[in-house]
Amino acid sequence: MTATDPGATVPETRSALRVRYAETDAMGVAHHATYPVWFEVGRTDLMHALGLPYTEVEARGYFLMLSGLNVEYRRAARYDDLLTLVTRVGNVRSRTLTFSYEVRRGDELLATGETRHIATDKTYRPARLPDDVVARLSGRS
Repeated sequence: MTATDPGATVPETRSALRVRYAETDAMGVAHHATYPVWFEVGRTDLMHALGLPYTEVEARGYFLMLSGLNVEYRRAARYDDLLTLVTRVGNVRSRTLTFSYEVRRGDELLATGETRHIATDKTYRPARLPDDVVARLSGRS
């Protein structure tokens, strides 16, 4: 199943972020390594919004291990900018899922990204996610 199946609503959250001084370089520009950290904030917020905190996923015996990361930088975020991080669930399958991200300053798109994850059990072997977890992530719950 994918989050774009007929009848499914693509889950989305918007997280407010303010660029902290520690996240910038000497020019006051947000360092490129900060964006994946922001993406984690978005994933955490989205999982909570779905009523599926990551702690619950782990308690049920699963990890959502990062298997891929992509960031496309368009414009610089600067110290003290107020940003909006839009996070969406992308493709959802029984063992894999993707999240997509937009980093915005007002209406201006600063960066886009995607993370890909594989579900594993506690021994790090690929595992099939329970149907109710797939349904929530797919926007069908």
